[in-house]
Amino acid sequence: MQIEEYEERLRVAMLHSDVAELDVLLDDDLVFVGPGGGIYTKADDLQLHRSGAQRMSQADWLAVEVRLDGSTCITVVTAALSGTLMGEPFSGRFRYLRTWVQKEGGWRVVAGSVSAISE
Repeated sequence: MQIEEYEERLRVAMLHSDVAELDVLLDDDLVFVGPGGGIYTKADDLQLHRSGAQRMSQADWLAVEVRLDGSTCITVVTAALSGTLMGEPFSGRFRYLRTWVQKEGGWRVVAGSVSAISE
């Protein structure tokens, strides 16, 4: 399976708050930097979706850039997102930077970040 297919699985899982699929795609040692600079773990991310604290009504990947180096892959995803986070609405364009590592027969996100962009 190509990394673009994993990115699509992740997009759909985020959009539908599919905690079971997110659990498969996110590495147990995930480190994620949110748009405000906070550092989050896999457990934090799963809880956001499980509790309904984050609900996405739109998650469109506008561009996916891929850099593969052996069993590590970097993706840069430009996305149009909207939804609610902690009861507050959000909408706009964002850029994700993710590090995927091939392990356990598939790819897992081990690190990532997201930033709002004005493009």
